[in-house]
Amino acid sequence: MANIVAIVGRPNVGKSTLFNRLTESRKAIVDDFSGVTRDRHYEVAEWIGKKFTVIDTGGFVYGSDDVFEEAIREQVHIAIEEASVILFMVDVTTGITDLDDEIADLLRRTPKPVYVVANKVDHAKRTHESAEFYAFGLGEVYNVSSITGSGTGELLDDVVSHFPEEKEEEEISLPKLAIVGRPNVGKSSLTNALLGKERNIVTDIAGTTRDSIRIHYNQFGNEFLLIDTAGLRRKTKVNEDIEFYSVMRTIKALEDSDVVILMLDANDGIESQDINIFHLAEKNKKGVVIVVNKWDTIEKDHKTTKEFETRIREKISPFTDVPIIFTSVTEKQRIYRVVEKAMEVYANKTKKIPTSKLNDTMLEIIQHYPPPAIKGKYIKVKYITQLAGRSPMFAFFCNLPQYIKEPYKRFIENKLREHFDFTGVPIQIFFRQK
Repeated sequence: MANIVAIVGRPNVGKSTLFNRLTESRKAIVDDFSGVTRDRHYEVAEWIGKKFTVIDTGGFVYGSDDVFEEAIREQVHIAIEEASVILFMVDVTTGITDLDDEIADLLRRTPKPVYVVANKVDHAKRTHESAEFYAFGLGEVYNVSSITGSGTGELLDDVVSHFPEEKEEEEISLPKLAIVGRPNVGKSSLTNALLGKERNIVTDIAGTTRDSIRIHYNQFGNEFLLIDTAGLRRKTKVNEDIEFYSVMRTIKALEDSDVVILMLDANDGIESQDINIFHLAEKNKKGVVIVVNKWDTIEKDHKTTKEFETRIREKISPFTDVPIIFTSVTEKQRIYRVVEKAMEVYANKTKKIPTSKLNDTMLEIIQHYPPPAIKGKYIKVKYITQLAGRSPMFAFFCNLPQYIKEPYKRFIENKLREHFDFTGVPIQIFFRQK
């Protein structure tokens, strides 16, 4: 089950700064995909060996004060419902406001762990000033400075104590496919079209949450668990940024899956929310299939499909070796192709390359195109092996691994894909000392 930490609070208390601070613990996966302030921010982080997803709930609702505050309250409701741990952030320089009191009132009613995080505690005097936040009745107050990182270690120690130890293997060994995407792209329709009318072959298996239901699919020679998150409907009248409210359930489904079927609306193309979900799937080492739905509603000529596909690959680069399928769920066009391709991606994800074949192929390539010499030193790769794991990982043993640069790693990855077909699957490559 996904471990989700949601940062809630009123505007301008430092939620985004804390978000950046917490996710810096894994710099390799911290990057800004679009740089647009309205984007929902969610990133994978790690502390003492436990991975979790951090969500910054703030900074993207516009409108009147009433709409603004209503949206903040709605975010708190969703965080209470979906997050594993909630960080309630307040600002020691302004003290308790009416909106802080309202948020605290909502949080007091949840059985979920809630941590009061007093931000901007930069010196000893402010440590005393933060004592007023005990009035919330939410327990210990954690004094932090998001900018310097002071106090965040103690906070994270307590936060991750709520996360269960990861199990090596789940009881059910069937492939798990999750259909994700923004609201109204056709997730429900695809699920219903795949299941058809033969309901007797569908059995519900208890899922990790009320809303992520695992459906056992066994038709046309394919058997897998379909993780359905399509039932989400927003409960409030606020119309701003409806996508945010599906994020936490999407993350739960994504992290629980082997292959992510990312659905797009042909009329909208690929948007920042889709790109965020794609990169989150990549970082979690999930297989990915992109499905462009409602293709029947687009005026087309002989170039349309190719141009659309090119635009998508530009947006998702550098990981572009991903199947893209154009469908119309309502017209039942190519929906079973989606299943076939997802199962192919699953096979690629779990594929094991014999060591002898790997060495015969790749060492010859490396001999013809060796890593560039640095400071007169030549790098010699002597041996290659595939590491055990849930996604393809390869270790290249050489004399000077520290001199291997990113462009050469990308070259090696491309050659692995070219010779062994890892379409739809992220690859990890490590150069190690021999």
